[in-house]
Amino acid sequence: MACRILRTLRAMNIGGVAVYSEADISSLHIREADEALSLGDGPAANTYLVSDNIIAAAKASGAQAIHPGYGFLSENAAFAEACEQAGIAFVGPTPEQLRLFGLKHTARALAKAHGVPMLEGTELLADVNEAQQAAEQVGYPVMLKSTAGGGGIGMRVCYTAAELVDAFDAVVRLGKNNFSDAGVFIEKYIERARHLEVQLFGDGQGGGDCPRCARLLRYSAVTRKCWKRRPRLTCRRGWPMRSVRPRSPWQGD
Repeated sequence: MACRILRTLRAMNIGGVAVYSEADISSLHIREADEALSLGDGPAANTYLVSDNIIAAAKASGAQAIHPGYGFLSENAAFAEACEQAGIAFVGPTPEQLRLFGLKHTARALAKAHGVPMLEGTELLADVNEAQQAAEQVGYPVMLKSTAGGGGIGMRVCYTAAELVDAFDAVVRLGKNNFSDAGVFIEKYIERARHLEVQLFGDGQGGGDCPRCARLLRYSAVTRKCWKRRPRLTCRRGWPMRSVRPRSPWQGD
């Protein structure tokens, strides 16, 4: 993704600056960037998750905007807010929107409040004992999820209480190390589920832009089965995005 962003910037005659940990010094995006600044050595918690260092690098390079990519701080409301306070544009949702949608359990709460059908699930869990009790109520199999997780990181399917106990600390650790958030919750796991994703691109004034994949979406076999429900679900889930700024498009799943 970083390479694609840099190539797009180059096509727009905009300079691109990359940041990296020393472990990634040989990565392709470092060579493609007009300038590359090190965040130091060590794990993500000491490099890519230290917002102050990233903002300091942006200021040192004279960058006017930060594209967060995905993972790490890309859905972190505090980071987006820190960028705004530093006078640097955050290429993404507003801090307010990230507080609602950046964490899965708050997004679930908002969807539930607006009548969107959802799988049975829980709020954040305090410990493994509470997780076991919740899983018994929801019914196995369950999915143990990091509320801040993304990209497949921080999810574990559990078919038994023993598997849940084994997975709990690991999912907490993944969330903390990769997203600076140790919160976890449980959802009912559906085997052989279909993933139907509707992308929304808001202009900040109540309008939207259809993605290039709209035709593929319309003619896919799964979508045809769900077509009657899709518009209703999209409108219900998408209404809170009216305030998306023109410079900060937001994509919803």
